[in-house]
Amino acid sequence: MGSGLEDLLFYTITEGKEMIPLSQFITALKKTGLLMSDPRLRDCVRQMRQSARDPIGTLMMDQKLFRKCVSNNIILLTQAFRRKFVIPDFEKFTRHIDDLYYSAQRQEGGQVADYIPQLAKFSPDLWGVSLCTVDGQRHSAGDTKVPFCLQSCVKPLEYAIAVHEGGTESVHHYVGKEPSGLKFNKLSLNEDDKPHNPMVNAGAIVISSLLKPGSNKAEKFDYVMEYLKSMAGSEYVGFSNATFQSEKETGDRNFAIGYYLKEKKCFPYNADMIAALDFYFQLCSIEVTCESGSVMAATLANGGICPITGERVLSAEAVRNTLSLMHSCGMYDFSGQFAFHVGLPAKSGVSGAVLLVVPNVMGLMCWSPPLDRVGNSVRGIHFCQELVSIFNFHNYDNLKHFAKKLDPRRQTDEDRNKTLINLMFAAYSGDVSALRRFALSAVNMEEKDYDSRTALHVASAEGHLEAVVFLTEACKVNPCLKDRWGNTPLDDALQFGRDGVVSVLQEYHRRVSYSDDSTEKDNQTKMHTLDTLKVVV
Repeated sequence: MGSGLEDLLFYTITEGKEMIPLSQFITALKKTGLLMSDPRLRDCVRQMRQSARDPIGTLMMDQKLFRKCVSNNIILLTQAFRRKFVIPDFEKFTRHIDDLYYSAQRQEGGQVADYIPQLAKFSPDLWGVSLCTVDGQRHSAGDTKVPFCLQSCVKPLEYAIAVHEGGTESVHHYVGKEPSGLKFNKLSLNEDDKPHNPMVNAGAIVISSLLKPGSNKAEKFDYVMEYLKSMAGSEYVGFSNATFQSEKETGDRNFAIGYYLKEKKCFPYNADMIAALDFYFQLCSIEVTCESGSVMAATLANGGICPITGERVLSAEAVRNTLSLMHSCGMYDFSGQFAFHVGLPAKSGVSGAVLLVVPNVMGLMCWSPPLDRVGNSVRGIHFCQELVSIFNFHNYDNLKHFAKKLDPRRQTDEDRNKTLINLMFAAYSGDVSALRRFALSAVNMEEKDYDSRTALHVASAEGHLEAVVFLTEACKVNPCLKDRWGNTPLDDALQFGRDGVVSVLQEYHRRVSYSDDSTEKDNQTKMHTLDTLKVVV
């Protein structure tokens, strides 16, 4: 076995085999939540495709091909397989998500919006959910590749862009921060004659006049589209001209709001009200899918940095402000109820979209056209409520003292106990493949059982030479640790007549210097640990 991190990762994935089908590697990768379309894996995928040009038989991956494929992605892949992403057991988590998806699918109430003719053409049976974590773990269920218009879901995005470019003070000179308590399309201003907030139509129309001032319509539109594409990691962001024309033809209420704003001098000096309205209609007609929308939401969850590209798209200030307003004003007349029951920033649109952000964890995009009486997706609301009933994602859930809810972000004590048992069993049976997996997963290879025995004690007593070599040479465990009877691993090997193991341990003792004080974890000799078990994170 080679000494590089690539080799340790390879043998962990292959479970000690020298060669596996390429499809097995892809399957193992998907279980971590990473997709082959992830831009960060571009080099890895390119190498695999070059190798796949040979059409003879099943394509196999050996150590050489593995090194070529992962050399530029070793840190990301090691984090993935060590379960160092924000949701360590992603496969288990997504099973819960699928259950929630099917539960929401059974909700049959609501009506598809018909006041914009293009929206009325969507089937009420369409239903999709996609999520993207801050580490770029992805999962989708249902109709997640069907394009739909953002509608009001664009409001927090245009606001975030405006704050990113112009700053909080400049933007809020023209628009307030308080919930209105009124319908989203009311002709209403606050006591300062400003729109109540950027999440109602009046506020969004004013915000559209603040974006790239002095530019023509085409330049403004391209400007916002570039931002949205960056937020989506270059995944699908389109435009529905039919919806745009439909919006203009049926937009009497928004024209009335526009003229009211103009009368009250709500726009910046020299701003063209009709141009601002036209731009607002364009922004509402921008299309995404659940998949691309979830990456946008994850960019907000990740403080403005797109998880799948690593690009900073929005400032931390812009994201904080946006999430604050989404939390208080994002769900139309249901915002207070949603904040109370779900406790997460979200924005809905009359297309049936719900953009949901779990700060520092993930973003989701839910989409189903049937709406409730206030204009929110029936299935989307049900999904969000069920999500926080199972997981402690509500902003005011206590992360330390909780009993009934699951926290997918951390291992439980039960998981840790199970890991220790499995580690000891791997040492007892001489399963080096399992030991490699534990080492890569950042398990403490000096972990002790109730008798203060380590994996090296057990492997030495059983005479598993290869396991002992792995624990000493690769993991650099301390050979001087004593069990509750005062025995070291060498003592056990001598007691049971494991001559080969005795020779290895004696040679190891001569080469390294460890303290027999098991609590001396900060001893400088720990620097002997091979670089193969180090990962820069």
